[in-house]
Amino acid sequence: MEKIPPILYAEDNKNDIELTLAAFNECKLQNRIDVVNDGQQVLDYLNYKGKYQHRPPEKPVVILLDIKMPKLDGIQVLRIIKSDENLKTIPVVMLTSSSMEKDLIESYNLGVNAYVVKPVDFMEFLEAVKKIGSFWALINKTV
Repeated sequence: MEKIPPILYAEDNKNDIELTLAAFNECKLQNRIDVVNDGQQVLDYLNYKGKYQHRPPEKPVVILLDIKMPKLDGIQVLRIIKSDENLKTIPVVMLTSSSMEKDLIESYNLGVNAYVVKPVDFMEFLEAVKKIGSFWALINKTV
């Protein structure tokens, strides 16, 4: 049986984490969801450092990345991921409340695979997360 890679979810807002995990649960994704709360934790996770040094040797199927996070923001993290030969093929989806054109343009210039503005409406948020999870975890093929 093929091992199912995890989804890495980088978010510091507890409510958004709870809603996103509920949406993933509702669409019955079998991927483990690994949650980190700041940009430095994303990099530590991906590079097996600190508390992530003993995690299983696997790349996430997708990284869901918030822009506004402590330590390193999502744009800084994206820049590092997409410039690293070992990490740049991992799909990254910005899942953020920022609808600023500057953030959108910079994200795409850095190589983001998708940019999703979090809907304010609860049901729309759940539906958007379900679609993201289904596409990136089930439909999209990665290297």
